[in-house]
Amino acid sequence: MATLKTTPTTASVTAFLDALKDETRRKDCRTLVRMMKQATKAQPKMWGPSIVGFGTYHYRYDSGREGDWFLTGFSPRKQALTLYIMAGFSRYDALLEKLGTHKTGRSCLYVKKLADVDLAVLQRLIDQSVAHLRRAHA
Repeated sequence: MATLKTTPTTASVTAFLDALKDETRRKDCRTLVRMMKQATKAQPKMWGPSIVGFGTYHYRYDSGREGDWFLTGFSPRKQALTLYIMAGFSRYDALLEKLGTHKTGRSCLYVKKLADVDLAVLQRLIDQSVAHLRRAHA
């Protein structure tokens, strides 16, 4: 069975965020740290070289593959902030309609900057996703 490439590291989240060149991106990332800490009650950890993750849950697929992953997290990618909403988006249509300018992937929410979205709606989305994962993987 393949080993995950993205795993928790001991690298400093603060140093990673401080190294971001764009001031707005740094500020947005610090806001996401506060929001995700609130939702998970967990301290941020670096997962691989560029993902900030919060908390963990254990997953197991029907195929037998299993592992541990973060409950929620983000990465300040070049094109957009990537927020990891691990519960996916199928149950959050109403929130997404109110969120603001964004794009989604399977469990990725892409926003250019936090000023483009309603932060209260984003907090609810993160909170609900984390709560769903905790119930589903208890």
